[in-house]
Amino acid sequence: MTRFYDARGNIYGVVSPGVLRGQGIDVPNSAVLAARTRDAWTLAAVASECSWGALPHPPESKAHRCDGLLVGPFQSEPPFDLLIVNTDGSLAERSGNGLTIFAQALTDQGLMAATCELRVHHDKTDALSPVATRVEPAVHEQVPGFWLALGRPEFGPTAVGAASVARVSFNGRELSHVLGLSSINARWGHSQFVRVGNPHCVTLVPYASWLPSNRQMQQLELFEALKAIAFAPPVGVGQPCVAGVNLQWVARESDNCLVARVFERGEGPTASSGTSASAVACAAWYVGWVGAGEVAVVMPGGTAPVRLEEQDGVLSSVSLFGAARRQET
Repeated sequence: MTRFYDARGNIYGVVSPGVLRGQGIDVPNSAVLAARTRDAWTLAAVASECSWGALPHPPESKAHRCDGLLVGPFQSEPPFDLLIVNTDGSLAERSGNGLTIFAQALTDQGLMAATCELRVHHDKTDALSPVATRVEPAVHEQVPGFWLALGRPEFGPTAVGAASVARVSFNGRELSHVLGLSSINARWGHSQFVRVGNPHCVTLVPYASWLPSNRQMQQLELFEALKAIAFAPPVGVGQPCVAGVNLQWVARESDNCLVARVFERGEGPTASSGTSASAVACAAWYVGWVGAGEVAVVMPGGTAPVRLEEQDGVLSSVSLFGAARRQET
């Protein structure tokens, strides 16, 4: 049985490999093999578990009832392996909200340890697999949830495999000019690439009114233009990143508060994204909009607390807090 959870408006289904095999979907019992053979089973899994079926849904909703599947665990005790399956059948290297949801599902099953390592397996050639994340149960502002330790972020085009990107100045720092984005909107000319396990392209704008809304990004013309940039080939064009890239836009609200929008690789506009919030906070730190410490990233689905740690002028680590609740079906 697939269980669905919500983390800041990001919804994932959690299903074990055994349940999928019981439905005739040939998922290997090894996470390594499951990632290598994802072409053979992920689309069938998405069709089986992510469809609306007989459930009522709003007329403007997405084609799927959730943002993807979390397939796992592959073990009965930590560390736990899993796969993050986007609704287009591709695999993600990391998802902050997805890992929060998976940790809550493990807790509900009585499997979560005090501190636990979650290992996401994928098939991307530009990043190591698995991507490990240390998860610690915690309470933040009286909300029980989890801190996810995402490690040290990497900045710039080489961190995400971006090619043929012009350089521009912003707040005295060197950023990237992504032609595909500025061609859509001339205001979107200053971007920072950030890798926090998965690749991100954060576009900085001076005013929140310059951020695209999710409704705008769902409209066909803009959706297709952004999909060409964000999705990997053959759906996208592979420019600037051959493996695709998650897109974000951010404006500074105050000293420790940012407002952001997200267009996910393999999915499209989404209410929130944990790793996107982390990348947004890192990019804002890079240009001096925020300092080290806790930063609030406000997205349509909710606010993500992000903790930045700095050492000798270098951003040494980023952590994300999240909480999830199960959806009754």
